[in-house]
Amino acid sequence: MKRVLTTTILGIALILSSNISAEAGFIADKKAAIQQARIEKSVYKDIENLFEKQDEYAARYDLEGLKTLYGDKFINCDGYNKEVYFSLVKETWETYPDITYSTEIKNIKLNGDYATVETHETAVATTQDDMDIVESIGELNSTSNCIYHLERGSNNKWVITGEQVLDEVSTLKYGDARFVKMSLESPTMIGAGQEYNANLKVDLPSDVIVIASINQEKIVNPAAKPEEKFRKLSEEQTLSRIFKANTENLNEYNVASVGITRAEAVSETKFRVYMNGLAFIMTRINVVPKNNFAEPGDADE
Repeated sequence: MKRVLTTTILGIALILSSNISAEAGFIADKKAAIQQARIEKSVYKDIENLFEKQDEYAARYDLEGLKTLYGDKFINCDGYNKEVYFSLVKETWETYPDITYSTEIKNIKLNGDYATVETHETAVATTQDDMDIVESIGELNSTSNCIYHLERGSNNKWVITGEQVLDEVSTLKYGDARFVKMSLESPTMIGAGQEYNANLKVDLPSDVIVIASINQEKIVNPAAKPEEKFRKLSEEQTLSRIFKANTENLNEYNVASVGITRAEAVSETKFRVYMNGLAFIMTRINVVPKNNFAEPGDADE
């Protein structure tokens, strides 16, 4: 009986020892997970602070401060390096001196010293540029969804090394066009050399005369000015065009120009037609270069 009891006690001791060891391992793992979570939380906060600073510098139009958040190797999806990119930022601020930005972080993914940040961004501004056709302040509204690529340096500081614009829509409206709903539909991504449709829709009665054009512009610097070919919109107040994406490894914009006209009776037989609204809508098309080294697989293999 004593031997059985001793064996039983020994068995219980072994079980308890095993359980304590397992519990200790569980606690150690738990502590490690908590510590890792703390580290990741700190990293997330550092990245969030970077984008808060980005908005702060932009709100103060502090170009030099904004540059400190970007790495020297920065490149964006249009092939612009840091120097070209910030020359365009400066040009934008000179054109729209009251522009304001807002950035909403949608997701952050960490991979060691690298990270990707998905954002939704808006920009609002006015322009005092004189328009001979419409005497009115222009109102700019822009929205985009982007992915930023970040890298952490030896000083533990995160910097932006790349920017990918997934989609982008910008409108600049003057006069009565500011109160008119309109849209330009085009694909956000297309293969090089492929055809695609661009469709403009304007929410106005068919008795209002609307003229418009849709152009295709390669994203280059400096930008080329396309020739405008205005057409009267159909009774449905729509305009469509078919384009062929470029094969020069360049992204594109579709830009619609919209003019809203009114007729005013001067006499019983004469009318004066004038433009009281003007708008420009721009959408981005990311062009995927053709891969000449990708061949279709053999399904039978």
